[in-house]
Amino acid sequence: MDFLRALEQSSFPSWVRESPTILAYPTVLFLHTIGMALLVGVNAGIDLRILGFGSEIPVAPLEKYFRYLWIGFWINAASGTVLLVADASTKLVNPVFYVKMLFIALAMVDLRLIRDHVFRDPLLGKIPLSVNAKIMAATSLFFWLAATTAGRLMAYIGPVSGLAK
Repeated sequence: MDFLRALEQSSFPSWVRESPTILAYPTVLFLHTIGMALLVGVNAGIDLRILGFGSEIPVAPLEKYFRYLWIGFWINAASGTVLLVADASTKLVNPVFYVKMLFIALAMVDLRLIRDHVFRDPLLGKIPLSVNAKIMAATSLFFWLAATTAGRLMAYIGPVSGLAK
């Protein structure tokens, strides 16, 4: 616990947490929101198309949007790390944080499976999408919903930032 407190009390995390400028915590939180919109939004669009929504849109061209999804992932990874170290002694002892990380990891594995088994299928666009593809897409939506919910619940369940430690 001493290490976590020392980490969050170092100069950059302290500046992010305590600075009155909009360039500190508000900007990092805004970037995290933008990253999530790109990552989860693009992923959800692809998942919903695989599930049959917007059937007039071919699936194969959606692969080009993976680059935006990855941009969102890296924005979230960077901004999430900053948010984490700014409040390490609270977040890293909260079990909900680990639930969130688990669901993010599962969602990313599922994303890889979708890319490998749906977008790399030589029959893509020639035959209907398989039941397995639809299961992976539905599972992906569930994982992102669970990760997002866990992220929000961190403010209310377990140790909460700003309370006496």
